[in-house]
Amino acid sequence: MKDTMIGVDLAKNVIVLHGTSLTGEMRFRKKLSRGQFIQFMQRQPAAVFVLEACGSAHYWSRELMAYGHEVKLIAPQYVRPFVKRQKNDAADAEAIAIAARQPEMRFVEPKTPDQQAKAVLFRARERVVRQRTELVNALRAVLYEFGQTVPQGIVHIKRLEAVITDDAIDLPDLVREECRDLLAQIDAKTNRIEAKTKQLAELSRTNVTARRLQTVPGVGPMIALAIEAFAPAMGTFRCGRDFAAWLGPVPRQFSSGGKERLGRVSKAGQADIRRLLIIGAMSHVRAASRKPPAPGSWLARMLARKPKMLVAVALANKMARRIWAMVTKQEDYREQALMGVV
Repeated sequence: MKDTMIGVDLAKNVIVLHGTSLTGEMRFRKKLSRGQFIQFMQRQPAAVFVLEACGSAHYWSRELMAYGHEVKLIAPQYVRPFVKRQKNDAADAEAIAIAARQPEMRFVEPKTPDQQAKAVLFRARERVVRQRTELVNALRAVLYEFGQTVPQGIVHIKRLEAVITDDAIDLPDLVREECRDLLAQIDAKTNRIEAKTKQLAELSRTNVTARRLQTVPGVGPMIALAIEAFAPAMGTFRCGRDFAAWLGPVPRQFSSGGKERLGRVSKAGQADIRRLLIIGAMSHVRAASRKPPAPGSWLARMLARKPKMLVAVALANKMARRIWAMVTKQEDYREQALMGVV
């Protein structure tokens, strides 16, 4: 039976441990290198190791579980209130152990190597998209200095090319050459984005859960794979509302004294899935403006009395609850069963 809880403050080269009994009596403090920590894991009898869900935490959690230890991951924002006075590695390790003993504490599910690999590919594509956006904005800024204005967005790249190749527009040769170089970089980034998008789409086709999720209107390969990569097992959530609240498309609360005060959408939760769900919901809302939904349906009633963006966020919340139901019940999307849900 595990009778020791060890708070672990991770770093690149130095790892600090704070060992206690399960009731809180301190047993030891250690400052170890990476190699010494591996040896400690091998010698230590089965114990409960508690780590912050930070860089390398999922790797170390898998290593610890391989040696028979129980591992719990805590979000850093839940540890911070338990740090006493000054912040240092030892105080952080102690705070981690104290936070883990709280009966109402919420823990993070360790990720598998497959989940982390998908997350790396997803983030790599996002990074290249940001780099391309930076290049497009730099090109627009250069042309703006010479009186040429082009709207934002990659969809206007042809207009940028037309300005650069138009000999009637007075641009110095040096500027025109630099603009051509920026266009070449943008084209290279676009090719990389398309290759990574194709790779993500192929991964989503080979996964049963990802294929099932794409039966939901507004959910495509990117959303399906983001849920596979970033979301924990759906069984960890009590219901679909808990999963939707974890994502964050819910209003912030400022309630007190029995009065309910709701603010704007919370920025908490998993930002990647939330952003993609809202984008997917907005595409569904825009399609509904071209082809009106069934009279009396939830979407029709919402569009009749609320702004489109608000409807998109509410629809993203509803999509999250549907996704939870589909994954936990192992069923495809059934539109008729959900059309009239309020």
